[in-house]
Amino acid sequence: MANPFAGEVEVVLDGRPHLAKLTLGALAELEAALGEDSLMALVARFEAGRFSTRDVLALLVAGLRGGGWQGRAADLMTVEIGGGPVGAARAAAELLARAFAVPGEGA
Repeated sequence: MANPFAGEVEVVLDGRPHLAKLTLGALAELEAALGEDSLMALVARFEAGRFSTRDVLALLVAGLRGGGWQGRAADLMTVEIGGGPVGAARAAAELLARAFAVPGEGA
C-alpha cells in the first residue's frame, strides 16, 4: 500500500499494484525525457491542463522507476493501467503533487 506522506502513489499494472515515487533520480530522468528546462515548467503544464499522453507516460515511468520498478516506457504500452487513461493521468498528477507537498500541509 502506498504511503502518501512518503510521496508514494499506487499504480496498478495488469492487476498488480506497484509503488511509484518521484525520487531525485526519477525527477532528473523525467526532466531529460521531456526536455523541459525545469520541473516547474512541467508542473505548470499539468496545472494548466496542457499535458500530453507522452507527459503522463514519462511521469509514470519515472515514478515507477523511483519506486523500484525495472521497466521502460515501452513496457507500459503493453500493460493495462488501472483506471485506464484517466487513472494514469490521475496517478501522474498525484505523483507531482506528492513530490512537492510540504509535510503537514496535506497532499
